[in-house]
Amino acid sequence: MSDTRRRVKVYTLNEDRQWDDRGTGHVSSTFVERLRGISLLVRAESDGSLLLESKISPNTAYQKQQDTLIVWSEADNYDLALSFQEKAGCDEIWERICQVQGRDPALDITQDPIDESEEERFEEIPETSHLVELPPCEQGRLEEIADLVTSVLSSPIRREKLALALMTEGYIKKLLGLFRVCEEVDNREGLHHLYEIVRGVLFLNKAALFEVMFSDDCIMDVVGCLEYDPALVQPKRHREFLTKTAKFKEVIPITDSELRQKIHQTYRVQYIQDIILPTPSVFEENFLSTLTSFIFFNKVEIVSMLQEDEKFLTEVFAQLTDDATEDSKRRELVNFVKEFCAFSQTLQPQNRDAFFKTLANLGILPALEIVMGMDDLQVRAAATDIFSYLVEFSPSMVREFVMQEPQQTDDDVLLINVVIKQMICDSDPELGGAVQLMGLLRTLIDPENMLASTNKTEKTEFLSFFYKYCMHVLTAPLLANTALDKNSKDLQEGSTKVNPVCPGALRFMRRIIGLKDEYYNRYIIKGNLFEPVINALLDNGTRYNLLNSAIIELFEFIKVEDIKSLIAHIVDNFYKALESIEYVQTFKGLKGRYEQEKDRQSQRLNSSFLNCRYRRDARSLDEDEELWFNDDDDDDDGEAVEKRMGDDFSDSYGKYMEAKKGKLYSLTTALVGLVDYPDDEDEEEDDEEEDQSPRKRPRLSS
Repeated sequence: MSDTRRRVKVYTLNEDRQWDDRGTGHVSSTFVERLRGISLLVRAESDGSLLLESKISPNTAYQKQQDTLIVWSEADNYDLALSFQEKAGCDEIWERICQVQGRDPALDITQDPIDESEEERFEEIPETSHLVELPPCEQGRLEEIADLVTSVLSSPIRREKLALALMTEGYIKKLLGLFRVCEEVDNREGLHHLYEIVRGVLFLNKAALFEVMFSDDCIMDVVGCLEYDPALVQPKRHREFLTKTAKFKEVIPITDSELRQKIHQTYRVQYIQDIILPTPSVFEENFLSTLTSFIFFNKVEIVSMLQEDEKFLTEVFAQLTDDATEDSKRRELVNFVKEFCAFSQTLQPQNRDAFFKTLANLGILPALEIVMGMDDLQVRAAATDIFSYLVEFSPSMVREFVMQEPQQTDDDVLLINVVIKQMICDSDPELGGAVQLMGLLRTLIDPENMLASTNKTEKTEFLSFFYKYCMHVLTAPLLANTALDKNSKDLQEGSTKVNPVCPGALRFMRRIIGLKDEYYNRYIIKGNLFEPVINALLDNGTRYNLLNSAIIELFEFIKVEDIKSLIAHIVDNFYKALESIEYVQTFKGLKGRYEQEKDRQSQRLNSSFLNCRYRRDARSLDEDEELWFNDDDDDDDGEAVEKRMGDDFSDSYGKYMEAKKGKLYSLTTALVGLVDYPDDEDEEEDDEEEDQSPRKRPRLSS
């Protein structure tokens, strides 16, 4: 077993001042010939690759934070951190760093960062002035202390010296004790000075000071000091909010006291950063970088501790899906999982990956399937947020789960169908939830983010599943709105009244054809879905309206884009019914495209046939073939050959189109009948048909 004491995570600080996880490995300190010095090496625990090789420079300022962190800068804007699994390992490496630099391991920083502008002046400072001299911690000296703290913020060297003085003399706890005295006697002037002091100490940006200030016995007094902003007429009531309003709810009892303390601390420190402290100025914006790091690493630790406590999370999901769980309790459980997922967004990709895999193994998706179908709006809203985290993390993971569901449950309770129904039935007038769910559904069915491998194709499998089990649910409102009420008093038998919502269905079909995807084109042909469209055009007669324009535009698009499979299908099956329409040239254009393609096919077949004949060796020609070539009746035979080739083309093209038809699922149901029309009685076409006006033309038989 590897030594867990030396197990670390390597972090680098990016341009957004966020820590990026570079990997997990084991750290060692050894002499590296190439670097000519003792260096820190971290090798990945997965494959042994080198994650970090950093020479311990005598002039680099290393900081130890929170007992398990070592942070330093190697170059401008390039900060590094090692997060140790165990304190003992951190102490060992820290001692090694201090040994190389000749520093005292008892300190939490090995160097005083030197500003170039102050370097010469710093060299002149005598040894006796190593620490800043602090005034006595008394009410009468608070103004002097506040002036001292605010005066050092512009100087990196003086900030370091003040921080060291505050730590060595236990000054922070003395100040907080003085705060309690000032508040008891209502010394407002002293309280205002304490606000400036505590705010300035936070801006010193030192992890060692944060460890003291954010400990259980100090943090509420720190918050109390920050209530007395001199710019405010009345102090804020942050402590009242944190202790009374913001109650910590343990949906499942947390038995680990360290975990509970870490959760409390992180929430309160986050509150200080986000709510209490004013937005930092340009001058101050880097003063709180260590505070941001403090919160970040706390969150990493909390998520890790919760993930490792499988008993806790198992109980959460068990109660979440238990029918006996009270509604109020279930609401708390869902909100906890939602906050847990939100917490994970601060993690780096590797950590998030492990986090969501843990949730998946514990049954997060089956649990969502249950709670998203509940009547409680708050529960459904929180469940939708959780679902969005999962879809954003891994659409493939969600797809894999839903494709396994039909083996275990009915169509109506499939997770995707639950999502679709929630989207359709959103009670929000602004459709906020529906828009969110629509985006998630779109992500799931988007072929562009589906994986393909040698063993299986996610795109084919999932889309086939979706059309078979979910499409009828998605299109149900469309079908309901375009269905013709056959019992309507307005429609008598034999009436030619056009369905008033027909253009809504036409737009849907136009959108599908606009994709120019042969997958859908074959399905349209197989379902004979142009028949109701053409019947609607014929029923519309000579009227120039929205329906007429929409249908003409549909066929014009097919002609312009030269969608050959649809052109052949339309001309072969419907041209006789359309050729009398002359107020647009669309249908004659389709016929022209069809004939051009037919000629090209004929020429291609003829060329292929002749090439085949001429490639044969002349010596292999038998007597009949010679007679065939020498026959005087070339013209007659040519006509016969051309006629036969034309017949062969029609047969071959028909067989080709038939073979192109693929197996799809319920899109036929979704599209056939999108345009309802009056009774379509079968009528024989005869020679008199040509003399009838478009309005009186017989309808196509179904």
